[in-house]
Amino acid sequence: MTTPSPQTALHPDQVTPQLLREVLGQFVSGIVVITSVGPDGPVGFTCQSFASLSLDPPLISFSPARSSSTWPRIREIGTFCVNVLAEDHEHHSAGFARSGVDKFAGVDWDQAPSGAPVLPGVSAWIDCELWAEYDGGDHTIVTGRVNALGADPENLPLLFYRGGYTFTAPSGPAGQKWT
Repeated sequence: MTTPSPQTALHPDQVTPQLLREVLGQFVSGIVVITSVGPDGPVGFTCQSFASLSLDPPLISFSPARSSSTWPRIREIGTFCVNVLAEDHEHHSAGFARSGVDKFAGVDWDQAPSGAPVLPGVSAWIDCELWAEYDGGDHTIVTGRVNALGADPENLPLLFYRGGYTFTAPSGPAGQKWT
C-alpha cells in the first residue's frame, strides 16, 4: 500500500473545498463567456466549467454558480452564446467575471443567429437555446441545445491550469508538433 501524499483525502469528511480546488486544478480547462441579449441590452459572465455533452441531439453543458446574478437573466431570455476565449482574452475572462459593472462597456461584438453576442477573436462560438437545468450543489448544471456554431482554428484557446492562465500549441497529425 502507498502512503497517502498531503494532497490525498482518504475519506469524504477530508474533502475540503481547498483540497478539491487544489486537486482538480490539475485538470486543464478552457474558459468561456456565456452571453445573451435581452430588452435591457447584452449580458454575460465568465465560466470555467464548460463541456461538450451530446452529439445527438447536439448538446453542451456549463455550470454557473448559484450566486450568479447574470445566469437568471440569461435563463429568462432562453438563448445564449458560449464564447470560447482565445489566448489573448485574459481581459475578457477578468472583465466578465466582475459583478455590478457594465461588462460590455467598450467591448465590440457581433451577433450569433439568436442575437446573442459573439466576442471578436474567440476560438469558437456556440449559439444555443436552454435545454434543461439540474441541481449541482452550489452550482446549476445547465444544458443547451446547439443551434449554430463556428470556430477559428488560428485562435488558440485560453486555458486555466493550477489557478492561472496558460496556453499551448496543438499537436499535428500523428502527434507531430505544428510549427
